[in-house]
Amino acid sequence: MTDGRADVSRRGFLRTAAGATAASAAAGTATAQEGTEGGDGGGGGGEPDYGGFLDQVGNFDGSTVDETGKDTVTVEVGVQANGGAYGFGPAAVHVDNGATVQFEWTGEGGGHNVVSDGDGPLDSGSTTSSAGVNYEHTFEEDGIYPYVCVPHEGLGMKGAVVVGTDYPTKSSGGGGGESAGPPEVPNSAKTLGVATSFVMVATLGLAYFFIRYGGDYETPE
Repeated sequence: MTDGRADVSRRGFLRTAAGATAASAAAGTATAQEGTEGGDGGGGGGEPDYGGFLDQVGNFDGSTVDETGKDTVTVEVGVQANGGAYGFGPAAVHVDNGATVQFEWTGEGGGHNVVSDGDGPLDSGSTTSSAGVNYEHTFEEDGIYPYVCVPHEGLGMKGAVVVGTDYPTKSSGGGGGESAGPPEVPNSAKTLGVATSFVMVATLGLAYFFIRYGGDYETPE
């Protein structure tokens, strides 16, 4: 009789442990799937990485003016900065893909122009001191577009347009910005770890209970 009860107890213990393991594994898997399916996976959204291009610009405080949601955005040419009317205002602006940026001269600081730094689509041509919107460009590709006023580049007359959502950010290390730091552990992985720990504790607890109170566990003849 004792051997029979021990055998029944062993079977009950195994069924209980297996059920707890399966339930916890299913919960962890469901959470992991939810974390994967719930993420939008979109790019951008972080702080743009200008690669130090705007570091010496007098009217750039490290922030990018958000002008998304607008079809047309204005950037002034010849605002007070860098010891005179040698700045773009704002120095850095974020617009939607497809938006048009109008460059409006203030008429201050002499002749200015707008030219991409390196390869790029911006080129207003010769310098002009005439006030008004003398140049505009519609951006049709995501990214960061740095530009300068050629005659006053040495004075720090620089600017940048951030377009869309797919652009280098400091968190992604896209061009010499701040380091990203250690990667964050996904919530699904944390949940799975907690579930696994629970199963281990529950199994050990059950094992102790049956060893302590379940009688002889030798296989009956």
